[in-house]
Amino acid sequence: MKHKFFGFGIGILALFLTGCDYFQKSEDDRKVIVRVNDSYLYEDDINKLINENTSAEDSALIVSNYITRWATQQLLIDRAELNLPETTQKEFNELVNNYRNELYTNAYTEAVVSRDLDTTLNKEEIKEYYEENKENFRLNEDLVKLRYINLPKSANNIEAIKKRFIRFNEKDKKALSDIAIQFKNYSMNDSVWVKTKSVYKKIGPLNVGNKDELLKKSNFMQLQDSLNVYLVYVNDVLARNEQAPLEYAEPTIREILLNKRKQNLIKELEKDITKDAIKNNEFEIYN
Repeated sequence: MKHKFFGFGIGILALFLTGCDYFQKSEDDRKVIVRVNDSYLYEDDINKLINENTSAEDSALIVSNYITRWATQQLLIDRAELNLPETTQKEFNELVNNYRNELYTNAYTEAVVSRDLDTTLNKEEIKEYYEENKENFRLNEDLVKLRYINLPKSANNIEAIKKRFIRFNEKDKKALSDIAIQFKNYSMNDSVWVKTKSVYKKIGPLNVGNKDELLKKSNFMQLQDSLNVYLVYVNDVLARNEQAPLEYAEPTIREILLNKRKQNLIKELEKDITKDAIKNNEFEIYN
């Protein structure tokens, strides 16, 4: 069977590439290439598969494989329609129609909402929602504010760097920034909450085994592996189940508030469409 289809595909492709007028014409004037019962494969369908950069050999293989897959699928569909119970076919048809309807309605509402949705949110809106729903913003993992430096063990100024790193006044910050090219990796922003998981990924020697040290406020750690020294200063800590700070919860709150706006717009759209349809005599309910 496969050899027959392949040979058939090659023959069709040869006729197709030479521009021969061999193909049967359908009722809508499209050239028919293959028929399986009442289903047709057209020249336009094949045109989409190949381009001028595709070699003749590759084109033959692409077309032959496509024809084989298409014909096999159509034969299976026809056989299924003959043998599957009517109740099953009815159920499938309803699922297909529902899926089609959802695709159309979702695409349309998304397009309208994307055009009309106001995505600006001020700080007061976010803060108000946070205050009203605080209990919904509990941490499901530990957070820390920290700074760290990763530098080679061979560095000859580790002690001086460590002193500035721990003290960390404005002069120290400037000095460390000036020599940051010496560091393999670093972060001096200790005012942002980060997940401990991301800290473990950044700082190799840190793991759940020394978790207690990581979760101590105002705590300095010096760690090392075979090549590097890691200086870590934990500025602040929030443990799992504690209240999430506003700045950490803000992205989630933004998403919630924008989704509410979106749902309201969709409801308004649905109401407006129904009103217009009634007004234009496009929608009637018969008693």
